[in-house]
Amino acid sequence: MNDTSDDPVNTSYAEAPTRTVTAGAVTYAYRELGPRGGVPVVFLVHLAATLDNWDPRIVDPIARERHVIAFDNRGVGASTGAVPDTVEAMASDAVTFVEALGFEEIDVFSFSLGGMIAQALVAERPALVRRLILTGTGPAGGKDIDKVARTTYYDMARAALTRSDPKEFLFFNRDATGRHAGRAFVERLRERTTDRDAPIRVHAFQQQLKAIKRWGRSAPADLSGITQPTLIANGDNDRMVPSVLSEDLHRRIPDSELVIYPDSGHGGIFQYHREFAPVAVEFLTR
Repeated sequence: MNDTSDDPVNTSYAEAPTRTVTAGAVTYAYRELGPRGGVPVVFLVHLAATLDNWDPRIVDPIARERHVIAFDNRGVGASTGAVPDTVEAMASDAVTFVEALGFEEIDVFSFSLGGMIAQALVAERPALVRRLILTGTGPAGGKDIDKVARTTYYDMARAALTRSDPKEFLFFNRDATGRHAGRAFVERLRERTTDRDAPIRVHAFQQQLKAIKRWGRSAPADLSGITQPTLIANGDNDRMVPSVLSEDLHRRIPDSELVIYPDSGHGGIFQYHREFAPVAVEFLTR
């Protein structure tokens, strides 16, 4: 584990240095910020994303209160190795990374594919997770999750025609409000100007899509076994992971909390970052 105890407290994700830790044959790239000590909040990112894809308007408010760690899973961005083709294997890699840093307990903040990994992680190592945030995601066997690849490729093509970032189509509604929110989100991701992460490779992206399809076609899990306090959030018009699946998670995870934002899509928490960030901070600091 890298010794960062003497580092000044940084609460800006755009300025967080990229570090590495090696476990077995894999070297994981990660960034950490916020006050050290206590239980860290580990961020699990979405399909095709690297360290550069976390919205600083979500990360920074949490980092003002908590130790935050974001990382590239195996084979993603600057992390070495090959991307697995199952969500469960990705969860095992996440456990390996956390243990390599020496932590025995974490809180989890997850989005989209990251939320699937989070559910598998809790199933594999329930004692490792204290609190759980699931955003823009769905359960194993969830309705239309196996169609994510089709939606993704379609929106990537639409974005290419307009020379836009695909996330503007995938994460946001195509009305005036959604277009504005999408452009603002992409601009925020560019605030980090140095020490940028390596982009995801095509084969790694395809492996992630394969894992999501398997997750969508697998047998439904018994989510009643998730006893950790859980916050679930999404927009009301998620085209990638249908919003009804957030409601399904809420029904099946005991005592979970659900927030649905109006007139927003897969990236509802980013469109409504001013409203959502305080909710997440309050949940994580109770």
